[in-house]
Amino acid sequence: MDAFSILIVEDDPDINALLAKIVARAGHEPAQAYSGTEALLRLEHGSFDLMLLDLMLPGTDGGGLIAHLRGERGLDLPVIVVSAKAGLADKVDALALGADDYIVKPFEPDEVAARVQAVLRRYRGGPARPGGAGPVLEHRGLRLDTDARRCSLHGAEIVLTAHEFDLLHTLMQAPDKVFSRERLYELVWKGGYYGEENAINVHVSNIRKKLAAVDPDGEYIKTVWGIGFKLA
Repeated sequence: MDAFSILIVEDDPDINALLAKIVARAGHEPAQAYSGTEALLRLEHGSFDLMLLDLMLPGTDGGGLIAHLRGERGLDLPVIVVSAKAGLADKVDALALGADDYIVKPFEPDEVAARVQAVLRRYRGGPARPGGAGPVLEHRGLRLDTDARRCSLHGAEIVLTAHEFDLLHTLMQAPDKVFSRERLYELVWKGGYYGEENAINVHVSNIRKKLAAVDPDGEYIKTVWGIGFKLA
């Protein structure tokens, strides 16, 4: 198993230490930050493969940090939120900003380790290509390189999170097929997600916004009311 560098951003020293222990026990290299500001400094001077992020932080809070990563920095670094905020609105807001997964405190160490491995596998390994589908998929100027995990539209690069990439990849593999939300859960999250139905809607909305920034008049994902989504 490859060892990855994981940045832990948590202001509670005990929880930070516990997360670092879980990460190290899973065979990865933990790096620790205790505020959003310290996390930004670490990101300026180092490279990481995944971030475990609390939302309530001194200085720059977790939401602001995600927004900075996805917006100003344009980084597709996968982010798993680890927060005491357990409400659906908090989860949906974090996903809308660009988080890839959400774990509620108090957590079980095995759950954290499993979710870290799942996100790293999706992000670094890429989705499977059933039926011999090629590594590059194209549709109406939309191009997906599954080996490099890069997306572009009319030649302009689109920065997607791990879940956004895998959702778009799933749709592009079968452009005429309508996927239910439940089926998308099975294919993209592989049963390792908390299962809030709104999460799919949020991720699809994020993809649409990123594509619209390049092609405001284009429709690339169609909603089939009462069923789910398909490629437009």
